[in-house]
Amino acid sequence: MLASSLRFKKPALFNPVLYVARFYSHLPLSVPIKLPNGIVYEQPTGLFINNEFVPSRQSKTFEVISPSTEEEITHVYEAREDDVDIAVEAAKKAFNSTWKTADPAERGKVLYKLANLIEKNAETLAGIESLDNGKSLFCARGDVALSANYIRSCAGWADKIYGRLIETGSSHFSYSRREPLGVCGQIIPWNFPLLMWSWKIGPALATGNTIVLKPAEATPLSALYVSQLVKEAGIPAGVVNILPGYGKIVGERISRHPNIKKIAFTGSTATGRHIMKAAAESNLKKVTLELGGKSPNIVFADADIEKAVSNIIMGIFYNSGEVCCAGSRVYVQDTVYDKVVQAFKESSEKLKVGNPFDESTFQGAQTSQVQLEKILSYVDIGKKEGAKLVTGGERIGEKGFFIKPTIFADVKEDMRIVKEEIFGPIVTVSKFSTVDELIEMANDSEYGLAAGIHTIDINKAIDVSNRLTAGTVWINTYNDFHQNVPFGGFNQSGIGREMGAEALDNYTQVKAVRIKIDPKQV
Repeated sequence: MLASSLRFKKPALFNPVLYVARFYSHLPLSVPIKLPNGIVYEQPTGLFINNEFVPSRQSKTFEVISPSTEEEITHVYEAREDDVDIAVEAAKKAFNSTWKTADPAERGKVLYKLANLIEKNAETLAGIESLDNGKSLFCARGDVALSANYIRSCAGWADKIYGRLIETGSSHFSYSRREPLGVCGQIIPWNFPLLMWSWKIGPALATGNTIVLKPAEATPLSALYVSQLVKEAGIPAGVVNILPGYGKIVGERISRHPNIKKIAFTGSTATGRHIMKAAAESNLKKVTLELGGKSPNIVFADADIEKAVSNIIMGIFYNSGEVCCAGSRVYVQDTVYDKVVQAFKESSEKLKVGNPFDESTFQGAQTSQVQLEKILSYVDIGKKEGAKLVTGGERIGEKGFFIKPTIFADVKEDMRIVKEEIFGPIVTVSKFSTVDELIEMANDSEYGLAAGIHTIDINKAIDVSNRLTAGTVWINTYNDFHQNVPFGGFNQSGIGREMGAEALDNYTQVKAVRIKIDPKQV
């Protein structure tokens, strides 16, 4: 089905872009896939370079597994260092020849078209996400909708990247302008493949940059599928390049490539540290990082308990708990603690866990065997630490990476299940008495990505939100994103912001121009 043994000789006068088009275009680069919801589509399997799907230079492939069935979906080509070099050359050429100098309004137009194409293909994209990642269609459809909305928002910003006039007296005319950085390397995770793709490419393209992006090796399919929409929308060749591959090879080369001017990464804090070091050691790239979290979700005694429990569930079990900002530490005021824990238990046990293509499923599969085993190991850790297992803690079935929603109560703040990011459907519940006690516990973390507050007292809500160390605070809601609201973390949860006007700052640099006015020439 896929070529795996062809080798090519390097031409005497090597042009990386022409080399890709001339020698790779004839290979089979897509496979038909029928989704469990009945949709049949063509899945690209090649690297996306210079607006074409191409095999990797070494023609190696890797297997993509469905987490809900543990069966092979397909193989895709595996990029390596030389493929990164080819993609960077294409991106650099596109930046200098077309995209940097394009009319910003034209950039906006093609981004609008891309948003419309995402919406047009919404059910296919949702199905791909559910097949490849294991998340429920309920979650996948939300991802697709926000992706389209965010690309459309970026389209609106494209012609509004303003500098400013700086008044410095009559002897000079001074102004600033915001310019794109150049070729941007982007590395996205496996928990929200399409959504993270949109969060990365949207602001980069709106501000005139070009891209070399590596999707997670566990979930490359939606990034490849939506890339063909990039070409259909009219985005020029070389502006967007997608390279499935492994972090230690492709991610490392992107982080250290001398012609990549900026790196944007979403993933673990440990990997973020490594990328930041690599970027500094190469050419001092600009770096933005969206990293881990261990976010507190707080229920005060005056909260509407039914609504609060619903928000707690959305905070921790949404997307199978594989959410960097998951509300994985629940703090409940002591006078309603038992009531909330009981209501939380009952509601959690009613959640439908299983086949992500079942319309009634809320929680799908974990994304990989490795993640499944990691989560179950934390169940054992929690038990050994003496936490009370309220419900869950077990794998469901023998096929597919499914875990019951898991609640630990009566925990101590120094337990590993309280301190460490698990990245799965496991939550701890603690009690507090006073606001000061709560703030001390909630902020006692190396992270600072998000937090939730549930109360009917607006004064309390604002006071507590101001005192929490978190980049996002949700009040009487959770995991409630909007394309115009910035998202990012404090402390070891990251650097920079996604979405909103703030994301545009990650992809521009400020140039100051100062002109001496000679009155003799007037």
